[in-house]
Amino acid sequence: MSDLRNLSRRIIKQQPTNTMSATNNNGYMLIFRGTDWYKGLSPEQMQQVADNWMAWFNRLKNEGTAIAGNPLEPAGKIVGKNRVVSDGPFVESKETIGGYFLLKVNTLDAAVQIAQECPGLPYGIRVEVRPVAAECPLVQEVAERAQLASA
Repeated sequence: MSDLRNLSRRIIKQQPTNTMSATNNNGYMLIFRGTDWYKGLSPEQMQQVADNWMAWFNRLKNEGTAIAGNPLEPAGKIVGKNRVVSDGPFVESKETIGGYFLLKVNTLDAAVQIAQECPGLPYGIRVEVRPVAAECPLVQEVAERAQLASA
Protein backbone atom coordinates (compact mmCIF):
# COMPACT_ATOMS: atom_id res chain seq x y z
CA MET A 1 0.00 0.00 0.00
CA SER A 2 2.84 2.39 0.72
CA ASP A 3 4.09 1.88 -2.86
CA LEU A 4 0.75 3.07 -4.21
CA ARG A 5 0.79 6.00 -1.79
CA ASN A 6 4.28 6.96 -3.01
CA LEU A 7 3.12 6.69 -6.61
CA SER A 8 0.14 8.92 -5.83
CA ARG A 9 2.42 11.52 -4.30
CA ARG A 10 4.69 11.40 -7.36
CA ILE A 11 1.75 11.80 -9.73
CA ILE A 12 0.28 14.69 -7.74
CA LYS A 13 3.64 16.44 -7.57
CA GLN A 14 4.24 16.07 -11.32
CA GLN A 15 3.90 19.41 -13.02
CA PRO A 16 3.65 19.91 -16.75
CA THR A 17 6.81 21.19 -18.33
CA ASN A 18 6.47 24.95 -18.56
CA THR A 19 9.89 25.73 -19.96
CA MET A 20 9.44 27.45 -23.26
CA SER A 21 12.35 25.59 -24.83
CA ALA A 22 11.15 22.11 -23.82
CA THR A 23 11.29 19.76 -26.81
CA ASN A 24 8.21 17.88 -27.94
CA ASN A 25 8.58 15.67 -31.00
CA ASN A 26 4.81 15.14 -31.25
CA GLY A 27 4.08 18.70 -32.32
CA TYR A 28 1.76 21.35 -30.95
CA MET A 29 -1.83 22.29 -31.46
CA LEU A 30 -3.11 25.82 -31.82
CA ILE A 31 -6.71 26.01 -30.63
CA PHE A 32 -8.55 29.14 -31.74
CA ARG A 33 -11.06 30.41 -29.19
CA GLY A 34 -13.77 32.90 -30.00
CA THR A 35 -16.32 32.86 -32.77
CA ASP A 36 -17.65 36.42 -32.67
CA TRP A 37 -14.49 38.17 -33.90
CA TYR A 38 -16.24 39.60 -36.95
CA LYS A 39 -18.89 41.57 -35.05
CA GLY A 40 -18.62 45.25 -35.88
CA LEU A 41 -16.58 44.64 -39.04
CA SER A 42 -17.76 45.52 -42.53
CA PRO A 43 -18.02 42.70 -45.08
CA GLU A 44 -14.82 44.01 -46.70
CA GLN A 45 -12.97 43.95 -43.37
CA MET A 46 -14.24 40.43 -42.64
CA GLN A 47 -13.01 39.29 -46.05
CA GLN A 48 -9.60 40.91 -45.45
CA VAL A 49 -9.18 39.10 -42.11
CA ALA A 50 -10.28 35.79 -43.70
CA ASP A 51 -7.83 36.31 -46.59
CA ASN A 52 -5.01 37.11 -44.16
CA TRP A 53 -5.86 33.99 -42.14
CA MET A 54 -5.77 31.74 -45.21
CA ALA A 55 -2.51 33.30 -46.40
CA TRP A 56 -1.00 32.64 -42.95
CA PHE A 57 -2.18 29.02 -42.94
CA ASN A 58 -1.04 28.40 -46.52
CA ARG A 59 2.40 29.85 -45.75
CA LEU A 60 2.74 27.56 -42.71
CA LYS A 61 1.52 24.59 -44.76
CA ASN A 62 3.94 25.32 -47.60
CA GLU A 63 6.81 25.59 -45.09
CA GLY A 64 5.82 22.18 -43.69
CA THR A 65 5.06 23.74 -40.32
CA ALA A 66 1.27 23.32 -40.35
CA ILE A 67 0.31 19.72 -41.06
CA ALA A 68 -3.44 20.10 -40.50
CA GLY A 69 -5.98 22.73 -39.67
CA ASN A 70 -9.66 23.42 -40.05
CA PRO A 71 -12.40 25.67 -38.78
CA LEU A 72 -15.08 23.99 -36.69
CA GLU A 73 -18.83 24.31 -37.10
CA PRO A 74 -20.42 26.23 -34.21
CA ALA A 75 -22.91 23.49 -33.29
CA GLY A 76 -22.45 19.83 -32.54
CA LYS A 77 -23.29 17.17 -29.97
CA ILE A 78 -21.81 16.37 -26.60
CA VAL A 79 -21.68 12.79 -25.35
CA GLY A 80 -21.36 12.55 -21.59
CA LYS A 81 -21.65 10.20 -18.67
CA ASN A 82 -23.85 7.16 -19.34
CA ARG A 83 -23.54 7.99 -23.06
CA VAL A 84 -26.11 10.78 -22.77
CA VAL A 85 -26.14 12.89 -25.93
CA SER A 86 -27.02 16.57 -25.78
CA ASP A 87 -26.81 19.56 -28.07
CA GLY A 88 -23.84 21.79 -27.61
CA PRO A 89 -21.44 23.24 -26.94
CA PHE A 90 -23.17 26.11 -25.15
CA VAL A 91 -20.42 28.32 -23.85
CA GLU A 92 -19.76 31.99 -24.20
CA SER A 93 -18.78 32.72 -27.78
CA LYS A 94 -15.40 34.04 -26.61
CA GLU A 95 -14.65 30.55 -25.22
CA THR A 96 -16.05 28.55 -28.13
CA ILE A 97 -13.42 26.67 -30.11
CA GLY A 98 -13.59 27.96 -33.67
CA GLY A 99 -10.82 25.86 -35.20
CA TYR A 100 -7.33 24.44 -34.86
CA PHE A 101 -3.93 24.04 -36.49
CA LEU A 102 -1.66 21.06 -35.89
CA LEU A 103 1.94 22.23 -36.05
CA LYS A 104 5.12 20.28 -36.69
CA VAL A 105 7.51 22.26 -34.49
CA ASN A 106 9.69 20.96 -31.68
CA THR A 107 9.36 23.62 -29.00
CA LEU A 108 6.64 25.50 -27.21
CA ASP A 109 8.60 28.65 -28.00
CA ALA A 110 8.25 28.03 -31.73
CA ALA A 111 4.53 27.24 -31.44
CA VAL A 112 3.88 30.38 -29.36
CA GLN A 113 5.77 32.49 -31.89
CA ILE A 114 3.49 31.15 -34.64
CA ALA A 115 0.40 31.75 -32.48
CA GLN A 116 1.46 35.38 -32.04
CA GLU A 117 1.14 35.81 -35.83
CA CYS A 118 -2.59 34.91 -35.81
CA PRO A 119 -4.51 37.49 -37.86
CA GLY A 120 -7.51 37.15 -35.54
CA LEU A 121 -5.74 38.37 -32.40
CA PRO A 122 -6.59 42.07 -32.91
CA TYR A 123 -10.27 41.08 -33.19
CA GLY A 124 -10.56 39.11 -29.95
CA ILE A 125 -9.49 35.63 -31.02
CA ARG A 126 -7.43 33.87 -28.37
CA VAL A 127 -5.00 31.12 -29.29
CA GLU A 128 -4.36 28.27 -26.90
CA VAL A 129 -1.05 26.49 -27.53
CA ARG A 130 -0.87 22.88 -26.35
CA PRO A 131 1.76 20.17 -26.78
CA VAL A 132 0.52 16.93 -28.32
CA ALA A 133 1.20 14.05 -25.92
CA ALA A 134 3.00 10.92 -27.10
CA GLU A 135 0.43 8.81 -25.29
CA CYS A 136 -2.43 9.21 -22.88
CA PRO A 137 -0.99 10.13 -19.44
CA LEU A 138 -3.29 7.51 -17.93
CA VAL A 139 -1.42 4.77 -19.83
CA GLN A 140 1.82 5.79 -18.12
CA GLU A 141 0.11 5.93 -14.71
CA VAL A 142 -1.35 2.43 -15.15
CA ALA A 143 2.06 1.07 -16.20
CA GLU A 144 3.73 2.64 -13.15
CA ARG A 145 1.08 1.22 -10.81
CA ALA A 146 1.46 -2.22 -12.35
CA GLN A 147 5.22 -2.02 -11.95
CA LEU A 148 4.89 -1.03 -8.28
CA ALA A 149 2.31 -3.74 -7.64
CA SER A 150 4.61 -6.41 -9.05
CA ALA A 151 7.66 -5.16 -7.11
